[in-house]
Amino acid sequence: MSEKAIVVYSGGMDSFTVLNTAIQRGLDVYALSFNYGQKHNKELEVAALVCKELSIPHKVVDITAINSLMSNSSLTGDADIPEGHYEDENMKSTVVPNRNMVLLSMAIAYAVSLEADKVYYGAHSGDHHIYPDCRPEFVEAMNAVSKIANYQSVEIVTPFLYSSKGEILKAGLDMQLDYGKTWTCYNGREKSCGKCGACYERLEAFTEQNTADPLDYEA
Repeated sequence: MSEKAIVVYSGGMDSFTVLNTAIQRGLDVYALSFNYGQKHNKELEVAALVCKELSIPHKVVDITAINSLMSNSSLTGDADIPEGHYEDENMKSTVVPNRNMVLLSMAIAYAVSLEADKVYYGAHSGDHHIYPDCRPEFVEAMNAVSKIANYQSVEIVTPFLYSSKGEILKAGLDMQLDYGKTWTCYNGREKSCGKCGACYERLEAFTEQNTADPLDYEA
């Protein structure tokens, strides 16, 4: 019987690559997505389609009740989503307080309930500058807690913790993944905006790999 693993799966290109990495490793994968009150659900819709296509169990958990505790982020509150590169100071408004600690805690609980001993998530080096809960020291500390928080030890696995977005894309292209089945833009319109930090980083990754992004852009 294959070893079980939970994959925190947002529907974005990073978690899409992580999901397929876990599958390639021969794991029995259970995808876990969260509606935490983000301004659109387009990523979740894309995630559901991918899991259906791959015949992977997919649980979407509605935790919008906690949105009032995280409303100072532009991704969950009333503020406009900023435009520009991730390294720009205004991108700090996209930080959702304690998001990954909350989501990982629930993923670990789900792993324990399924007797899975691994939780995969897509932290990477491109996020280190702006998102504290994607940095190696956070992952290491959270992993240490995860291994002692229950009678069953659960390991947090981050295959791309020290990889750039371009390197993640290369790994996925090497697996012949179709990134038209992902959504990255912070805006949930018909086409990607091409101006938010998420779009900037995604487009840079495709340029770095000399490959055209299969998604359509407004700009």
